[in-house]
Amino acid sequence: MDVIGLIWGSPVARPMVKPARPHTRFEKARIIGARALQISMGAPLFVSEDELRDHFSDELIQLYGVEEAQWRVVLDPNKIAMLEYEQNRIPIDVDPHDE
Repeated sequence: MDVIGLIWGSPVARPMVKPARPHTRFEKARIIGARALQISMGAPLFVSEDELRDHFSDELIQLYGVEEAQWRVVLDPNKIAMLEYEQNRIPIDVDPHDE
């Protein structure tokens, strides 16, 4: 079994549970920043290369041209973390601070 198959089969790769309330902009920044740091340190991704190529195809074409964009992927950890957050794939959540 390949590495991606192992990652997707693990309990960590399950979608993040929807929070009881929407995250504030500060919580969102904290979650995305923490995940981007993990990605930059070599943590496995929760999105496939094909999903990255599809989501950022316009940017890749603009940077590399049509031919080369077909096999390039996005390497910016912040963009990858944002995509994972938008797709609810980050297994990080915050406890709400109720007063």
